[in-house]
Amino acid sequence: MFMVTWQIVLLASYTALSGVFLATGLVQCRRGHAYGRFLPLNLIGAFVWGDAVVFGLFWVVASSVILLYGSWWLFLIVFDAFWLVRSIGETIYWLNQQYSTLDRNPPRQLWFYPIFRNNSVWFVYQTFWQCISVITLILLLVLWRQL
Repeated sequence: MFMVTWQIVLLASYTALSGVFLATGLVQCRRGHAYGRFLPLNLIGAFVWGDAVVFGLFWVVASSVILLYGSWWLFLIVFDAFWLVRSIGETIYWLNQQYSTLDRNPPRQLWFYPIFRNNSVWFVYQTFWQCISVITLILLLVLWRQL
């Protein structure tokens, strides 16, 4: 299935945005801000500037190849597979955070802390990412079946 104009524009924009995040991430990391958070990075699966360097490069390369290949379906499969792997990784991360003595993510600094006012917020993050894993796995299977 080839791409129509809006799909090409969207994917080209996503590629450009990934490139901007990659370049900015390199600058921020060199300045010692690898763990600096910036909410719009979530669009490429990154949560901090260090993530943006890796995922920015990944999405620039993957999206460029997909644009050359011209398949929207391929983009959907790659995008969904990425989020499946990313969400499994986040599930493992937050599971480990619950039993770690390292205080890398103090509960008070997390978004859901106003609702869950202690370290129980960690298992909320873990279960959130488990839900994302299930959703993306189902979507990936549906997309794969459509091939």
